[in-house]
Parts: sequence; C-alpha cells; structure tokens
Amino acid sequence: MSDEPLVSVLLPAFDAENTLATALQSVRRQSFRRWECVVVDDGSTDGTAEIAGRFAQKDSRFRVASIEHSGIVGALARGIERCRGKYVARMDADDLMATRRLARQVEFLEKHVQHAAVGAHVKIFGREVTSGLRQYESWLNGLESAEDVRRDLFVECPIAHPTLIIRRRDLDRHGYESRPWPEDYDLLMRLVLGGARVGVVPEPLLYWRDTPSRLWRSRDEYSRSSIVACKAEYLARSLLAEGDRYVLWGYGDTGRTLARALGEHGKTPSHIVELHPGRLGQTIAGASVIHPRELGGLGIRPLVASVAGAEPRAQIRQALDALGYKEVRDFVCAA
Repeated sequence: MSDEPLVSVLLPAFDAENTLATALQSVRRQSFRRWECVVVDDGSTDGTAEIAGRFAQKDSRFRVASIEHSGIVGALARGIERCRGKYVARMDADDLMATRRLARQVEFLEKHVQHAAVGAHVKIFGREVTSGLRQYESWLNGLESAEDVRRDLFVECPIAHPTLIIRRRDLDRHGYESRPWPEDYDLLMRLVLGGARVGVVPEPLLYWRDTPSRLWRSRDEYSRSSIVACKAEYLARSLLAEGDRYVLWGYGDTGRTLARALGEHGKTPSHIVELHPGRLGQTIAGASVIHPRELGGLGIRPLVASVAGAEPRAQIRQALDALGYKEVRDFVCAA
C-alpha cells in the first residue's frame, strides 16, 4: 500500500487547547489509515501549537503549520496549500470524528465518481444545546442524497461543514472566499449551483460540539441576517437571474426578511401568495396578494416559498407540484 495520504484532514485551530487533543485523538483512531492531518495553528496565544506538536512528534501523519492570526478563511487557504491528498476532509478543533468517518466517506466518493463532495449526519453535544440546534440537527439528518442537498440549499446550509470531504480538484477550482457570511455555506452554494453533486452518507459520523466560542455564536458573518444575505445573493444569481420579478409565497417574518434582502439585488415580488384573510386582495409594496388557488390561472414563475417549518414547506411543495411547478427549475423553498 502506498504511504502517500489519500485523505488530507484540514483542521484550523485558534486558541483550542481545551478541545484540540480529543479532536486529534479521534483522527488518530480512524479505521481508515491513509490519511494526513494538517493542523493550522492560526496565531493561537494558548497551548494549541504545543498540543499539535506533540501529536506530530508521535505520529508523522500529523503536520503542523503555525501562521499569524488571519481568521478562518486565511487559515483554510494556508492549510490547503499543505494538503497532499486526493480528498480534503474538513474538521474543527472542537469536534470528534466517529471511528469509521473517513472510511465511510472515502468509500462513497470512490464509488460515486460523479460527486464532487460528500457530507454526513451529525450528533450535536454540549452543556446546553438549544432547541433550535436540535431542530437543525434533525433537519440535517433528514437529508440523505445530493438531490436533497440541492432541493433544500436555500432552507439552511444542508451540510455540516466539519463533515465535508471534497475532491481536491473541486476545492482548488472553487476555494474558500472571504464574504460577509459563512465561508462554508458560500462554498456549498457555489459548488451546488455550479452543477456539482454533493452527497450525504446518512450516518452520524461527526460529534459536533456546541460551545459559546463556536463561530456561529461569536462572529457577525454567522448571524441570521448574514445568512439571509447569502441566500439572497445566490437566489439572485440562480433562480431569479433572468428577471427582476418573482412570486413570493409567505409574508411572515421569514418571507419579509428574505424579500428585503432580495430587494438589495433589485428583485421584487410581483405577487405575494398568502392565506391570511386580512391580506388577501391587498397590495403590499406594489405586489398583489393572492390565494394559492389563484396561482393556477396566473401560471407565473419563478416562485420563492419563504416560510419557517418543515410541515408548511411540505404542504407548499405538494400544492405547487399539483399545479405543475417543478422544484429547483420553477421554485425553491427558503427559510
């Protein structure tokens, strides 16, 4: 067997001394053996570099790059330069890999050569995991295929980024970009909307730790408004690229917020589909408010269904399917 790594585990770390050792232990215990782990110490001021160095001294598959603090995108870019594997597996310094994670995901990519990348299901753990995170975990773990990922791309980020394994050629082609929203969601948007297939191994292969220091809690780029801005940017580039008018289904908080973000791109609704009896027949910001049954006679597309909750989205999908709307081509669900 070749000594060259087939998988490069890319693990950026900043002031991670409390969790890094257990994260690296979970990498070392992988049943799949042809890996290297590139730890990027992003200018840490604690014992992060020393902990990573001890692992590298004992196992040459661990490699450490210490850089001046540059943030997550800069650390990822520096780490990618050092990755030698055919596949690059993301990992964070506060998470744990299931022992079979690399084996199962490499097996998937070796078998499904048309897929650019693959994620997996997760188990979130921590002292006080919120109900919102539990709902996100349940939603994530309900996605099982590239078709599911594409369908729900605008609902939330459909891949937990620390579960992603991507072919190096596709990572080089797309890369990470510094944008005012999460770098992981941005990469996934560009991959999927560019035609790449991103699959899912429907097994919990990552233990995802929730702590107060997680980027989704501590950085503006991971705020709700930033994520909505990301969705609006890529909706404007994809489904709504050919015109400035669209149909908006839903005018609750979720729909209004997305509509405002789409307005930043010159995209405004021609009609708003609503069930609220007080809004039907009214005009909101120049858009006629109509009942769902009126859609059949209008036959207008594209449509953005922006509602919170899996059950309302399922009902909308069923209604639009009955009217001949094809998801992804004619409409998307967003949240």
